[in-house]
Amino acid sequence: MTTTFQLGGELTVSRIGYGTMRLAAQEPGFDASVFHVWRAPADRQAALAILRRAVESGVNLIDTADAYALGETEELIADALAPYRDDVVIATKVGAVHPTPTEWIPLGHPAYLRQQTELCLRRLRLDHIDLLQLHRIDPAFPLADQIGALSQLVSEGKARYVGLSEVSVDQIRAATEITPIASVQNLYNVTHRAAEDVVEYSAAHGIAFLPWFPVAAGAHAAATGVLADIAAELAVTPVQVSLAWLLHRSPTILPIPGTTSPTHLDENLAAAHIRLSADQFERLSAIAAAAVTGR
Repeated sequence: MTTTFQLGGELTVSRIGYGTMRLAAQEPGFDASVFHVWRAPADRQAALAILRRAVESGVNLIDTADAYALGETEELIADALAPYRDDVVIATKVGAVHPTPTEWIPLGHPAYLRQQTELCLRRLRLDHIDLLQLHRIDPAFPLADQIGALSQLVSEGKARYVGLSEVSVDQIRAATEITPIASVQNLYNVTHRAAEDVVEYSAAHGIAFLPWFPVAAGAHAAATGVLADIAAELAVTPVQVSLAWLLHRSPTILPIPGTTSPTHLDENLAAAHIRLSADQFERLSAIAAAAVTGR
């Protein structure tokens, strides 16, 4: 099992990246079980420190979005990491607005996508974005116009590769007719596997698959069960087993777990060195898909 992947066939990235959605602070006055990704973290210094620690620990794929904390998460990344090390790869997303703590709305007007990319470049302090992802396909605009806007940004040198998020195999095929697609980011983990066909398609075509919400949830992630049993067998945590299963599942899967805890960050990265036996992998793969709340 390799610990790196060639994104776009050219950029070598660590197979466990770092997702920045959880750097945003929880919004008071709303359902505490829902992560609202609305404001910058209250402890800014801790957020800067965890980003630096991730890179110092070997992570070189940082994933974010213009809608996370309304752009402040991108500013945090720049404050922590700019000027960037040559091997650091920044992935961000445009194409979704977050007007209230509980609303996520696709917005794929081509001019809006171009404008948001310009703002991403400013906040991230970059002259180009390594991986520019369409956060959601907006049914109000032709797919060709949305992907065409991102392709135009690649032609202008403002983005290097184009990625998609929450898409079907047919949508990937349609987008690929317009421009090469380097990555797909869908909800996927050992207990939620609605995107199996997308995982298979991505593997067959060398497309990076970035599972958001990569850690198992629900009843199967309880203190007893297959995950807990295998974690005990390996003397690791259930979270580490969840990540290890993803890495074994497909060579193009790049989990991007997020955390604000240095201890959890170290544990997440250590999952890259866990070797599952064929029996352990099959036992995990047999877990029924669980229903989880979408982002």
